[in-house]
Amino acid sequence: MSRHSSAYQSGTPSQSPSDSQTATPTRSDWATLQRLFPYLWEYKWRVIAALAFMVGAKLANVSVPLLLKELVDTMNPKGPIGVEALLVVPLGLLVAYGLLRLSTTLFAELRELIFAKATEGASRSISLQVFRHLHAMSLRFHLERQTGGMTRDIERGTRAVHSLISYSLYSIFPTLIEVALVLSILAVKFDMWFAWITIAALVLYITFTIVVTEWRTQFRKVMNDLDSTAHSRAIDSLLNYETVKYFNNEEFEARRYDDNLERYRKAALKSQTTLSLLNTGQQLIIAAGLVAMLWRATQGVVDGRMTLGDLVMVNAFMIQLYIPLNFLGVMYREIKQSLTDLDKMFALMEKHREVDDVPGALPLQVSEGVVRFEHVNFAYDPARPILHDLSFEIPAGKTVAVVGPSGAGK
Repeated sequence: MSRHSSAYQSGTPSQSPSDSQTATPTRSDWATLQRLFPYLWEYKWRVIAALAFMVGAKLANVSVPLLLKELVDTMNPKGPIGVEALLVVPLGLLVAYGLLRLSTTLFAELRELIFAKATEGASRSISLQVFRHLHAMSLRFHLERQTGGMTRDIERGTRAVHSLISYSLYSIFPTLIEVALVLSILAVKFDMWFAWITIAALVLYITFTIVVTEWRTQFRKVMNDLDSTAHSRAIDSLLNYETVKYFNNEEFEARRYDDNLERYRKAALKSQTTLSLLNTGQQLIIAAGLVAMLWRATQGVVDGRMTLGDLVMVNAFMIQLYIPLNFLGVMYREIKQSLTDLDKMFALMEKHREVDDVPGALPLQVSEGVVRFEHVNFAYDPARPILHDLSFEIPAGKTVAVVGPSGAGK
C-alpha cells in the first residue's frame, strides 16, 4: 500500500512562517467569558445551587440592619413598657440577630463548597487541553517560543480561572444584589433622597474606580511583560547552563537579568503610586456619601420622622455597602488581569497546527505493506528547502538507512 501525508505532498507546511509569527488578536472581555462559560456549565446544577446560596447570604446580610433597628427602638421606647417585655423582646431579637449573622456565613461557605468542584474542574479541563495542544504543535512552534514565558502564560491562565470566579461570583455579583436590596428598602421605608444619594455616590465611586483602573492597566501590563521577560531569560539561562559556563558569560547573564529586574522595579513603583491615588479618591467619595446620608438621617430624627433605630440602620447599611466597595478597584483590576491572562492561555490553545490530520481522517491500519515516497518536497521555510523531489520505497520487513556526510542535515 502507499500512504502520503497531505502536509508533505504540497511541498510546504500548511501554515507559512509569517502566519505562525502573527500575533493572535486580543479578544474582548465578553468573548473571553463566553469561551470560559462552557467549562463551567458542565457543572450547571452546582452553578445554580451556588447562585441560590449567594442570594440567601445577601438576604440574611440585609436583614441584619433591619433587626438592629428593631433592637435599638425596643431599647428606646416612646411610651411606658413592662420590665418583662424590656427583657424578653431584646433577648429574642439578639438571638435572631446572632442567627442571621450565622446564616450569612453559613450560606457563603455553602456557596464556596458547592462551587469549588466546578472551579477546580474547569481549571483542570482547560489546563489539560492546553497541555495536549502544545504537545501536538510542530517543532518550529517550540523553537520559536521561549519556554519560560509560555509556561508563565499557562500558570497565570490557570490561576486566572480561580481569581475570576472568586472576584465575580463571590464579590461583584453579591455586592450588586445587596445594592439593589438596600436601595429598595431605603426608597420604600424613607424618602427617595436616601436612594438618590446612595445611587449618586455609587455611580461616582464606580465611574472613578473604572476610569482610574483602566488608566492604571497599562502599568500593570508593562509589569507583567517585564516579569515574563525576566523569568524567561532566567529560565533559558539556567537551562543552557553549560553554554554560559563554556563562554564565561555568568556576569553578562547576571547583568542582563538585573536590567530586567530594574525595569520591573520602576514599573512596580509607578503602579503603586497610581494605586495610592485610586484608594485616596475612593475614600473621599465614600466619606462624602456617608456624611450626606447620616446628615439626612439625623435631620429625620430631629424632625421626628425617623427613630434612632432608623439612624442606626442607615449607618449599618452604608457600612455594609461600602466595605466591599472599598475593594472594588482591586477586584476590577484583578478581574481585568484575569481576563487578560485567560485570553493568553486560550490564544495558546487556538494556535494553528502546521501538520495536522485532514478532517475525518481515519486511523491508519496496516497489516502488511510498503512505505513509498513519490516526488516529495518539503521545507519549514520556503527559502530553505530540505527535501527535493525525493522518491524511494521501503519494502515490508526491511530497514532503510539514510546516510551522508556529517552535518548534512539528515
